[in-house]
Amino acid sequence: MAPYRVLIVDDSAFMRKIFSDLILKDSMFSIIATATNGAEAVKAVEKWKPDVVTLDLEMPEMNGLEALQKIMKQNPTPVIMLSGISEDNTRDTIKALQFGAFDFIRKPSGIATNDIIQVGEQLIEKLKTAVLARKPSFIEEKMDPPVKVKALDIKKPLITEATTNAASRLAAPSMAKKKPEITPPIKPPSMNKKPEQPAAVKAVAPSSTYKPTAPPIIASKKTEAPAPPKKELPKSTSFQHIVAIGASTGGPRALHTVISALPGDLGAPVLVVQHMPPKFTKSLAQRLDSFSALHVVEAAQGDRVHPGVVYVAPGGYHLELGKDSSGYYIHLTEQPQRNGHRPSVDVMYESLVPFKELKRHAVILTGMGSDGTKGLKQLVESGAVTSIGEAEETCIVYGMPRSAYESGAVKTVLPLQQIAARIESCVLK
Repeated sequence: MAPYRVLIVDDSAFMRKIFSDLILKDSMFSIIATATNGAEAVKAVEKWKPDVVTLDLEMPEMNGLEALQKIMKQNPTPVIMLSGISEDNTRDTIKALQFGAFDFIRKPSGIATNDIIQVGEQLIEKLKTAVLARKPSFIEEKMDPPVKVKALDIKKPLITEATTNAASRLAAPSMAKKKPEITPPIKPPSMNKKPEQPAAVKAVAPSSTYKPTAPPIIASKKTEAPAPPKKELPKSTSFQHIVAIGASTGGPRALHTVISALPGDLGAPVLVVQHMPPKFTKSLAQRLDSFSALHVVEAAQGDRVHPGVVYVAPGGYHLELGKDSSGYYIHLTEQPQRNGHRPSVDVMYESLVPFKELKRHAVILTGMGSDGTKGLKQLVESGAVTSIGEAEETCIVYGMPRSAYESGAVKTVLPLQQIAARIESCVLK
């Protein structure tokens, strides 16, 4: 089989050379061309039709975000973003993932050999995942056409009156009134150990390894809607329901779809684990918060858990639910990685197992590998009310949901666009 063709886009000749050398170490890839800015990248994609693109964020003439949007509109292609770790870079990286980038890697911090080797290994694995994925993430979420897919519910019919009513309520503009304030967290224990960088994820080829082709593109209008008004938090921290969502590759876009569609009066806290390095999770939480009627925060050690708040696990830490005499709180740990990840979806799910007094609702979204399968199985066996897996038809990478479904842990399979309505109907019924 001919190697997959890669277009490298970076304004630094040094970085172009570094990434070319790293990529060419794997016979699965060849370098079809290089470009020095976004404008050149758009023309190169049109001319060479690469199988995958590596795209720097900060470049002259046209930056990576602008180029990405033009590429996705004109010649949809899997794109791996190359990001620094500044606040602006992490924020723009999250935007890029929503705009259609397949994934991202952190650029080497310098010329240190070990750092370059580690980044190179991560890049190769992400390139493999991108070209072997069943479908690329090409369309900004708000522009997605309706997905025509049959949902599978093992125990009961999917479409119920409650679900239909919930879906109709999502469109109502009067979800909330005021952005809430959160009770100050309890004093955190010492956590002086510096988090490790997440290990490179191993690419697993799906059942058929064909080169991805683009679905039809709908022109995107880059006028973002203002955030819905926030529902004011109750002073009480008591709740009967809790939602836990796990995601990996393709997760930021999927989380945007789900979280932005949940109502401000959901009445349950939402815990989220997204496989992502430190610093990027803060930008993810801020981005989700700007589109949600719920209050979205990066979780901090000791945060009191409120209904109506989404807690995103910080990169480099496992997120667990804890309980003391004052109620439920967030517990972060630096225990070893699970399934190659910290935070791990398994760890989050497992932490909910003892709390049988709560009606627990678990969701597993797009992602590679099997993180979440064991924890979800334990959660279901302990009496969880809901276990939802994203349908293959809408997954960017159908790995984690497939593993959980095949284990018997997933009881309901839904396309991405129907998951929020199901969560709402389960929590509010």
